[in-house]
Amino acid sequence: MGPIVPPLVPPFELVGEGPHRVVAIHGWFSDRAAFAAMMPHIDRRAFTYALPDLRGYGEARDIRGEYTTGEAGRDLLALADHLGWQRFSLLGHSMGGAVAQRVVAAVPDRVGRLVGVAPVPASGMPMEGEQWELFTSAAERPESRRAIIDYTTGGRHPAAWLDMMVRHSLEHSDAKAFRAWLDSWALEDFHEDILGSRVPVRVVVGAQDPALTAELMRQTWLRWYPRAELVELPGAGHYPADESPLELVRAVEDFIAADA
Repeated sequence: MGPIVPPLVPPFELVGEGPHRVVAIHGWFSDRAAFAAMMPHIDRRAFTYALPDLRGYGEARDIRGEYTTGEAGRDLLALADHLGWQRFSLLGHSMGGAVAQRVVAAVPDRVGRLVGVAPVPASGMPMEGEQWELFTSAAERPESRRAIIDYTTGGRHPAAWLDMMVRHSLEHSDAKAFRAWLDSWALEDFHEDILGSRVPVRVVVGAQDPALTAELMRQTWLRWYPRAELVELPGAGHYPADESPLELVRAVEDFIAADA
């Protein structure tokens, strides 16, 4: 192990100017544009969203690091401090759901509410055999990325959308970082660090997602967070921000707005 790289304030953009402050954390296949389809529909008077790029992605594509959820959690704390946000809520998609939980583990008193969207549990997502080979090959093979996106959205979407998602992923991520991130979000188990956390949590899953299912959430998130609830979006798979943006905005903002 080399020396721990000090945290940095990741590149980010702010959307909205409202009192509810939300750090929105993208997943493995995208940069901050993961939430782009939601942004026209958010309540900008009530919410301010900070949309960072994690190391290896987007404007942070060339920023070196460990590419771990723990490191990203420290970077996001540096971002919150930079913004002067003593208290904030978290929105994490997929891998970003694991990153968000690292923040909860580090500073539970600063997190108002947490929304996980098709979120990876704090126990990781261990895979075996052909599935693991498919995921590890996705760093170098665009067709593997496409197969994963198609599978996790129920095989229902147009070819042009799949191609667009793959193209964006390739153009906005560094292949070595992408591969390193997989080992962190899939293989690291830190659930004991968040077990029994009192942070209010809403877990949002797409009914068409065969991997991050409602049942998996009941076995993990809902078991470990006493104040967790589950919302299932019938028209979405693993990418509700793209597939059901209006429903996702409601699921996120209704929950966070209830935070006094």
